[in-house]
Amino acid sequence: MSGTGKSTALGELAQLGFRTVDTDEGGWSSWSESDGGYVWNEERISELLAAETDAGLYVSGTVSNQGRFYPRFDAIVLLSAPPDVLLSRLARRTNNSYGKSREERELILRQVAEVEPRLRRACTHEIDATQPIDDVVAALIEIATAGGT
Repeated sequence: MSGTGKSTALGELAQLGFRTVDTDEGGWSSWSESDGGYVWNEERISELLAAETDAGLYVSGTVSNQGRFYPRFDAIVLLSAPPDVLLSRLARRTNNSYGKSREERELILRQVAEVEPRLRRACTHEIDATQPIDDVVAALIEIATAGGT
């Protein structure tokens, strides 16, 4: 969900030497009228997941076709925080303008109510994103080093 700290966590993981991909950037996803939302570029995501690497790979994003790739991930992690925390973070952040308008905030609240429960049912792990970012990153690394279990 927007405002949980996904981008910040990815940045920290990248600094630690892990491979990271934020699918909200760099052409990894595009708008699909037929799917009613953003979708991953399936060929590009497939190539990413097929690449051999010694470093761990962390992929971030929420799109309507992500479930097609779940069997290829070792773990599916949901970062979660209460709506008031999300909205407060979005209001304060300076590196991304998303979440500043009334319409965007209303959409985020709808997504928390409607999309987050579906993500929660599909995830293998949930991390409380209200804790310090170092703790979130440590939990992500622990999940990866435990083989996703």
